[in-house]
Amino acid sequence: MGEPQSERKTPESGAVPWSPAPLPAAAASNRTAWVAGGLTALWLALVGAVWLFMPAGEVSGLTAASLVVTVVGVLLPVVMIWVAAVTARTAQEMRAEAQALKVALEAMRSAWLNQNQIRGGQALEKKLDEVAIAARQAESALATFSTRRDNAATHPPADRKAALAVPKPAAPVDDQPRLALGTPAEEFKTPVSVADFIRAMQFPDNAEDKEGFRALRRALEDRTMAKLLRAAQDVLNLLAQDGIYMDDLKPDRARPELWRRFAKGERGREIAALGGVRDRSSLALTSGRMRADTIFRDAAHHFLRQFDRTFTEFEQNASDQEVAELAETRTARAFMLLGRVTGTFD
Repeated sequence: MGEPQSERKTPESGAVPWSPAPLPAAAASNRTAWVAGGLTALWLALVGAVWLFMPAGEVSGLTAASLVVTVVGVLLPVVMIWVAAVTARTAQEMRAEAQALKVALEAMRSAWLNQNQIRGGQALEKKLDEVAIAARQAESALATFSTRRDNAATHPPADRKAALAVPKPAAPVDDQPRLALGTPAEEFKTPVSVADFIRAMQFPDNAEDKEGFRALRRALEDRTMAKLLRAAQDVLNLLAQDGIYMDDLKPDRARPELWRRFAKGERGREIAALGGVRDRSSLALTSGRMRADTIFRDAAHHFLRQFDRTFTEFEQNASDQEVAELAETRTARAFMLLGRVTGTFD
């Protein structure tokens, strides 16, 4: 029985049976043995004929020494014939093994070249992905400074500018004098700055984030901001139950002008770039829970309404840079995710 074939794995076709090229050593060895046997038989026949036809007097006159020399003379050619045969057989086997080794090395070389080609293709795809990521980052950076160019002289810094537009008091409908019942306490409070509002929308990073907690407490003093922040906290906690964390999402950045169009009431595919979340697992988990969990669905819709109302006021006072910074917060990412799932951007 022949030896079992080994398997050679190639990148393209998987595991395929492979064995060295068939060796011609067996046929060559048989031929050499037949030639050596024939020569031996011919030599012995020749010696026998000489011995047979030798005169009787010469045969009987052989001494022991001459008999030994005769035997050696008869056997030595036989030995030489078989030494030559064995040498030829060994040389043939070595040539056959060298040929088989050459075939095996050529097969290994071909497999190595194929593997390098595939790796080269994968490396090229990786480079293209890196170029695409770099292009998106460059586009996002340009988006931060596009469209509106705010004048520093007319727009105060973010830490001194109110985050939400202050509503104008309604004009009296008649000429009756207003009762002096005192001014509401909210009117005496300093409005929450844009910087504090953006920091509060990010929520504290950890227990040691004193600045984050300070901004959050400051924002919770505002009634409108408090509604949004509590709704966002509920949604973020519910998403975390499914292992969905906003820090893991890397949404595509949208231009500030798209956010402003959203604040002006525009909906649909024209602002589809706002739903920049591409994480398929997060989208699938969120969509499934929206269908199955009534509490989560109500919390999500409540959060989307609060974000819509609050951002509409925020956009009126914010610069393009501040809109872009708000879009990077955890609250804004939750809005992108839920808006994508609920079809806000469809």
